Amino acid sequence: MSSSDFRQIAIGREAGKPERLFRAAVTAFCALPRPSRREISQLEDLTLPLFDQVSVEARRFVAAALSDNEYAPLGLIRRLCDESVDIAAPLLVRSPLLSDVTLIALIGRHGLPHARAIARRPGLNKTIADLIRVLERPRLVHPETPPAESDADPAAAQQEIGKTGSAADLSSPSELAENVRRRLRSMMAPNGPEQTSPAAGPAHDGAYQRLKTTALTGNSAFFQTALADALEIDFQTARSITEKAGYSSLIDALKALDLPEEQAFLLAAATFPGQFAHADAIRLFLDRYRLLHRDVALDRVRDWKAASVGARIRRNAERLQPKPRAPSPHDDKLKAS
Repeated sequence: MSSSDFRQIAIGREAGKPERLFRAAVTAFCALPRPSRREISQLEDLTLPLFDQVSVEARRFVAAALSDNEYAPLGLIRRLCDESVDIAAPLLVRSPLLSDVTLIALIGRHGLPHARAIARRPGLNKTIADLIRVLERPRLVHPETPPAESDADPAAAQQEIGKTGSAADLSSPSELAENVRRRLRSMMAPNGPEQTSPAAGPAHDGAYQRLKTTALTGNSAFFQTALADALEIDFQTARSITEKAGYSSLIDALKALDLPEEQAFLLAAATFPGQFAHADAIRLFLDRYRLLHRDVALDRVRDWKAASVGARIRRNAERLQPKPRAPSPHDDKLKAS
């Protein structure tokens, strides 16, 4: 299957059984050497609506095919990772798209089966490896003393170690597990105020109220202006987000604003009313929104801003370039003389 086949599938929504389309779309996508953002979004739009209609074998095939693909759509990857481990294992072991925070969340949701697969990842974060060992055999795990306990009296600790024979004997399995959980919490906590959600607090409520009010007017320009202000992007970019055939870019924008899924759905339904004609379409939207990681959405907003700045620089450069002088009748006379 050639790379052009994927574009044909994406554009034509190839007719046939969901199973065949599901496999064909992923196979053709994997043949693309460097898929564009549009093609990544198209694969997600093609496969997620079919996900519940295909067999376990098809899901297993897709998980294996995308396991080492760095361009695979995150919505599809996360949906596959939430399947049973016999489907998700190739992604859990190899996918470069799964961050440490995502791996921790998967272990929290699915427990030991997923944890055992994640333990086989090369270069796994030591804290996650400790967590998995606690889940496996807590009595054999002796993690290092966490930073939070560094204010304890070292002399007293050394004295207690001398009595017991080793530092490991001081901790019960439950204490060891709590040590690892504490380290996980510190690892997932924001490092500074700049990582705090900018959408939190009264400013968030004000932005949403303006977006809701403008969306419900039915005037797209009002909503586009409010969206541009909320994301701090230019109006042209905001207009392109709301005038596309699907709502993929709008999901990114709303997730970057850290809106609850109910608020995000209201705005999407007001902007793309034709996309939500039945309950399955609503469920698909909520699944996609829930599975999208906010960091990914923020990266896409940064890309929009960078593209906008680049376009502005190019326009300014073109404007400042000297315009070619129109030929004058005197030029011919000078040449003739």
